Formats: sequence, C-alpha cells, structure tokens
Amino acid sequence: MRNSRLQAMIEAAIFAALALLLDLIPSIDFGPSISISFAMIPVFIVALRWGFKIGVLSGFLWGLLQIVFDPWIIHPVQGAIDYFLAFSFIGFAGLFKNSVQKNLKDGNKGKSLVLIIFAILIGSIARYFWHFVSGFIFFAEQLKGFEAVWFSLTANGITMIGAFVFCSIIMSLLILSSPRFFVLKQTV
Repeated sequence: MRNSRLQAMIEAAIFAALALLLDLIPSIDFGPSISISFAMIPVFIVALRWGFKIGVLSGFLWGLLQIVFDPWIIHPVQGAIDYFLAFSFIGFAGLFKNSVQKNLKDGNKGKSLVLIIFAILIGSIARYFWHFVSGFIFFAEQLKGFEAVWFSLTANGITMIGAFVFCSIIMSLLILSSPRFFVLKQTV
C-alpha cells in the first residue's frame, strides 16, 4: 500500500514534468489567443492509471511548473485560476479510472475507448472552464459585457475542442497499442 502511494506520487511528478516538456513543443497556432497542444496527455495517463486525486496532483504540479518556466500572469487571482485551478481540473478524467481499468482487464477495448474519450472530454471541459472564467474577467478588459464573455468562450472553446480531439486521437492510439500500460498491477 505504502509503495503504491509513493509510486503514484512519483508518476504524478514525472508526468507533470513530461507535460511541461510537451507544452514547450510548438503547438498548432490559430492566432494570438488560440493554440492547440497535446500536452495534457501525461496528466490524462496518470489520472486514468491512479484516479482523481493523483490526476489532480499531477495537473497541479504541471501548473506549478508552468508558473516557474513559462508564466503569463497579469493578476495574482488570474495566475491562480489559470495555472493552479485549471491545470488541476484536468485530473477530473480520473473519475473514470475504475471503469476504464475494469473494461481493459476484461478485454473490452471498445468500451474502454469510449470511456477514455469521455474522460478526456470531462478533463478538457473542466480545465477550459477555468480558462474561460479567467479570460472574460482578466483578459477581455478592452471588451465589455457580452463581448468579453463571447471572446473568452470562443477563444477557449476552440482551444478546448482542438486539444480534446488531438488528445483523444493520441490516447486512442495508445490504448489500442498498449492497453496494459493503463492497468495497474496489484501489489501485495
């Protein structure tokens, strides 16, 4: 039990660092406010291997690393929302850990794929909800009222949909090629 908790925390930290490295790879840019990346993949892997808490931890660590290496902060509250809350919420994909692992153990790849894609959707929406909130409060200061909400919804929505699709494709390929990577072996 103790070793598995330590292993989970080590994986959370390593995969958070991997997410940071993947985020440094040039992403697909559609303008100054919209870019699509697959850097969430490591956090999704941790969340689906270890569950909600470790997924949230890995996302939080990735956000912390982002603040250290590549911050864009205009207000302390915005920094907390965009880096700590938003990145942590990727771990919501871990809510599907038990269902995904059960179906993988039973050899049901089709159902596992559907669950994983749904988990990625939930993690993506949870993350980008906070970016949306931050966007219309802090970044759309030149815009007023509905325009600020529309700008943040559009910019963050396009980014979320693109990242969701990109991550879903890569995770589907991973699960089809190596399903046992996602299933934890029980240690005694």
